[in-house]
Amino acid sequence: MYETPAELDDLQALLDASLSRSGEHLRSIIVPGERTLAAPELVAALTGMCTLAIATVTAAGEPRVSGIDGHFLHGRWVFGTARSAAKARHLAARPAVSVAHLRGEDLGVFTHGTVEVLNPEHGPDDPEWPGVLAHLTDHYGESPLNWGEVVYYRLTPSWMVAFANRERLGT
Repeated sequence: MYETPAELDDLQALLDASLSRSGEHLRSIIVPGERTLAAPELVAALTGMCTLAIATVTAAGEPRVSGIDGHFLHGRWVFGTARSAAKARHLAARPAVSVAHLRGEDLGVFTHGTVEVLNPEHGPDDPEWPGVLAHLTDHYGESPLNWGEVVYYRLTPSWMVAFANRERLGT
């Protein structure tokens, strides 16, 4: 867990605000206190690499979905892809994105927001990049920068909700 107490407070405020402004149907499924997790519980559940479905949009406005390795660090998703990937071109032109992490019927985390490039060779220097790279290198056993032309993004969420089957998750 990388989150500071202030980041956990911000994440909890985002989760609460997002659910409160969601539609009636979603609120009938994600019931606060019954099918939700508090920010510290969510962060604990998202430890390690999480497979994400990412939705981007083409220049023609057509949706595209693909899979990526996601890491939840400091209350935000971090993920990478090859610089030549279609999603990298989409994100360079249109940085609004949606991601979903699903674990069967046990957990679903849905996030909308905007991405920014993290690694300095593809964008401005980011003070969090060294820590992110250290985490990724530890996770994968080598630097992902050894894999070729890779670009990493941080998704700053504007909306995030999480469904949890508390019994099956053991919380």
